[in-house]
Amino acid sequence: MEKLIKNIEHAKGYNIKELVEYDEGKIASLTLASTANSGITVAALDAGEKLATHAAPGDAMALVLEGEAEIVIDGVKHIVHPDEIIVMPKDIPHAVSAITKFKMLLILVK
Repeated sequence: MEKLIKNIEHAKGYNIKELVEYDEGKIASLTLASTANSGITVAALDAGEKLATHAAPGDAMALVLEGEAEIVIDGVKHIVHPDEIIVMPKDIPHAVSAITKFKMLLILVK
């Protein structure tokens, strides 16, 4: 049977923040699902790292796990903190800049 959630063992509990570690001066990520209609990724951005301005092919919801980041959506700046969510709408330019070391769970729905 095909596994839709990948890169982690099924039927096992995890601390989501521990699925991806920080990499100094870089962005680290772990893809958990990638289908024609959706994607789930855990990402860790070192302080000062950025995801350049881009637009997604679906609505992208970020659940902040750790740290603080500035997310710019269609030119409007938002500061996000742990346990908050923000939706970056389909086809709208957005960017992510880590103010501190920053982890998020990113869910893309097409």
